[in-house]
Amino acid sequence: MGALLLFGLAGFLAQFVAGVLGMGYGMTSTTMLVAFGTAPALASASAHFAQVGTSLASGVSHWRFRNVDWRTVGILAVPGAVGAVVGAFLLASFSGDFATGWISVILFALGLYVLVRFAFLRLGKLITNKRPGARFLAPLGFVAGFIDATGGGGWGPVATTTLLSSGRLAPRMVVGSVGAAEFVVTVAASLAFLAALSLHGMNFVVVLGLLVGGVLAAPIAAWLVHRMPPRLLGTAAGGLIILTNGWLLLGVLGFSGPAVVVVYAGLTLLIATAFVAAVRSMRAEKRMNAMVGEDGSVPNEIAGR
Repeated sequence: MGALLLFGLAGFLAQFVAGVLGMGYGMTSTTMLVAFGTAPALASASAHFAQVGTSLASGVSHWRFRNVDWRTVGILAVPGAVGAVVGAFLLASFSGDFATGWISVILFALGLYVLVRFAFLRLGKLITNKRPGARFLAPLGFVAGFIDATGGGGWGPVATTTLLSSGRLAPRMVVGSVGAAEFVVTVAASLAFLAALSLHGMNFVVVLGLLVGGVLAAPIAAWLVHRMPPRLLGTAAGGLIILTNGWLLLGVLGFSGPAVVVVYAGLTLLIATAFVAAVRSMRAEKRMNAMVGEDGSVPNEIAGR
């Protein structure tokens, strides 16, 4: 019962972050399972099995709050499912040590990307009138699905951040559409893992805990999309993923003792700097929004005219 509650809390927090930011569930869940000694392929499979339910709940919740562009979902989901199937079979064929190193590298890189994205960069450009088309969405879906399956997470960091950067959809529509498409991708990856793996050794209490916690968090996260400070939440999620996977990666590379201390001191300094930058950016954006006119016009002194 204690393990169920523990993993339920982990699933709740992971889905809360994912529902608000459009990313983070797979990375957070897989990072935790690998850190507890689960084989990488089984960790990714467990996260994906739980995510079938959480992604469905998240998609329905975002649909109810009108955060979904179904045209984007349709074009993004099918290539994403194909990429996830290819990635799942590839991960299942890796040796244990190589898979641990690979998944740690992928998750560390994604965590670093999320940290930099939310702490130091703009969250999105001005929305254009041109909606994303198939030439843009199909390759994006395939790459995001492939990374998601082989890295135990990555659909959100790749798909959400790329769409936000494109400026072709409002941020809330990006988060909701990526979340809705993720259900199809997760089902495809889970079926591929079922076909490619022997599930002996998988702890289904973990899967159940992640699932129940995530389903409970999904509607709350969808409701809070417009209300939570995404910079701070994204920075915290990225920092946690970096610290956890940094430890695994250093172990794979053979680092120990003073070298680990030096590396972690640098990572801690980076994360602290990121939090400071995120707070400053939030304050600057708040001042900017306060100075924008009610009609959406920007004063001349801000526009540089």
